[in-house]
Amino acid sequence: MGGRGGGTDGRDADTGAAARADVSGDDAVWARELLDLLRPGAYDAGRVVDWLGTAVDASVSLRDDTGRVLAGTGCPAEESILADVVSGRLASAAWEGDGRHLRLIHVDLPPPAGGGVLAVARTTPFDRRAAGIVTRTAAALELLLRAEHTTATGLRLARATSDLRLAILQLLMVEDTISARRVAAGLWPGLLDTDTTCVYVVESTPADRDRLAEACLAATRDRALVVRCPAVDAHVIVVTPGEAEGAALRRLCDRDPGTYLGGSTRQSLAHTAAAYGQAVSALAVARFRPDRAAVHAERTHPERLMDPAALASWAGALLRPLDTLPHHTRGELLATTRLGLEFTAVSAAKILGVSRNTVRARMERVEHLIGADFSDLTVRATVHLALHSQAAGAARQPGPAPAVLGGLLAGTALRAWAHDLLARLDTDGRDLRRTLRAWLTAGGNAERAAQLLGVHPQTVRDHIRGAEPVLERQLLATGSDLYEVVLAHLATGDLDGPVAGGTESGHPDAPVHR
Repeated sequence: MGGRGGGTDGRDADTGAAARADVSGDDAVWARELLDLLRPGAYDAGRVVDWLGTAVDASVSLRDDTGRVLAGTGCPAEESILADVVSGRLASAAWEGDGRHLRLIHVDLPPPAGGGVLAVARTTPFDRRAAGIVTRTAAALELLLRAEHTTATGLRLARATSDLRLAILQLLMVEDTISARRVAAGLWPGLLDTDTTCVYVVESTPADRDRLAEACLAATRDRALVVRCPAVDAHVIVVTPGEAEGAALRRLCDRDPGTYLGGSTRQSLAHTAAAYGQAVSALAVARFRPDRAAVHAERTHPERLMDPAALASWAGALLRPLDTLPHHTRGELLATTRLGLEFTAVSAAKILGVSRNTVRARMERVEHLIGADFSDLTVRATVHLALHSQAAGAARQPGPAPAVLGGLLAGTALRAWAHDLLARLDTDGRDLRRTLRAWLTAGGNAERAAQLLGVHPQTVRDHIRGAEPVLERQLLATGSDLYEVVLAHLATGDLDGPVAGGTESGHPDAPVHR
């Protein structure tokens, strides 16, 4: 471009001179406008460049060292001078000619770009005001781009760390503790150097979940595995080997009235999936408690009232067909089935990081092996009992005689617990107990239960919701709470036992009621 070249002062001199300029009157107006564009959450390089063009009545562009226009529109200039400014050999350059006035200012760009240039072209000369605006905007753009890069890098690192924590949890969920330890060792040495662990689920709101996760990390001082639950947007999952972290989470919930805490009993690290199910079950109880916290061991569970040897004998016989599988495959099938019975297939898939079709295929394989039909609510409840008792480490020594489910449910302690639990419903004038029995008989289907009772389906749903706080158990969502209530009805005789799966008695795939 023809014309007269201008001075090439150093950046410090340009910035210092602009900084010493008197900011008053009209200067104060444009300074405030520029500051507004630089507020956190609002700044954008394109908006700043567009504002500069309007403020000085010019064509403005921001280009990187490859010539690519990052913002604004292209301004023609001598390529050799452009190269000198982009590389930093010249801090700035100016031309006049052909009725145009051009300013070029070097701008440090974040990696991978080495440098860039802010080009401003006017049809009138640059007065003191225009020159000051251009110089200060160039400096502001550098700070803005550096902040954006730092923020983006921080977000990418945080996202990668979060994904890594989720990957470790998913490995634990399928009992692959060796791989989980290997993955964790690089970033969190010693985190999983334990044989047992507790799992906590902290609940807030989806909008507050990120803040809650950071609060959990701070409370546990990075001595726990903190994961944003992939299945429930309001949940944060915390896997911790120590007791102090659980106490810290309780204090966190005490300080925040919008949070709830559910915890598991201490479990083997390989049984993280079972511990997670316990924590979710305890969370349902926490919602009805004034301190908004509960631990699974704080209430009586039916398996604790059964003879341990008889329970182990029955569960071992039921699940024995899986013992012939390779260890990893067996663990994968058991963990998937536990989660699939505890939650929906979609939620279990999100937790495990697989497709819902994979979850269903694995559960169907378990159905085939043990001769079960998971469409039957009583079958799901009894298989869940077997899986949970094994995960809880029940003794495997067989009893004096082969155990049967009917014998386990006929125990004096269990029957007393079941009668006491269901008797809580008798104090409600709506006959919640009758509605609940019909609903369970209908497999948890409100429409079919309504037909049995001769009422509207919404009445059934209302009664089931009304029974939840009375029993301190979550019924409308599948899981441990629902299965405990099913076992209580089986123990009292209010429900028939599981229907045979169609395989021969004595066959390795014999049905669950044996």
